[in-house]
Amino acid sequence: MFFLKELPSRRMINGYTVAHPQADTNTVLATLQMMRRASLLIRRLESFFAEHDLSQLRFLALIVIDREPERDSLSASEIAERLDVSRPVTTRTLQSLAAAGLVRVEAGEGDGRFKRVALTQNGRSKLAEVLPGYFAILSDASAEARA
Repeated sequence: MFFLKELPSRRMINGYTVAHPQADTNTVLATLQMMRRASLLIRRLESFFAEHDLSQLRFLALIVIDREPERDSLSASEIAERLDVSRPVTTRTLQSLAAAGLVRVEAGEGDGRFKRVALTQNGRSKLAEVLPGYFAILSDASAEARA
């Protein structure tokens, strides 16, 4: 998260760039503006997901499982590799999704440690419910950035 409500002024950044010549005022300002927009977008998404009893991570786990139409399940380790979180966090996330009835976790044949994870019908319904609003938020954010 980026926690500045008001960005530094050009004058203030110019003062810093005098002491730090490797910094370019325009680049610093543009980057700070991008970070602020990204932070606002993340907050908006978190609020949206909370309204749907999800988190960004739980949503992304559902998307990762769903995005390969030629497969009906992924291993827990494949999901962990596709998410930018640790394996223990992935495991807890999958457990919470299973408890909510959004995914089904099954032991692999011959090795109880190997887990296959698939969306349930409830998981597919949850994605169908959430995706229109998710894409609307992304479209709004893109339009705001272009404005």
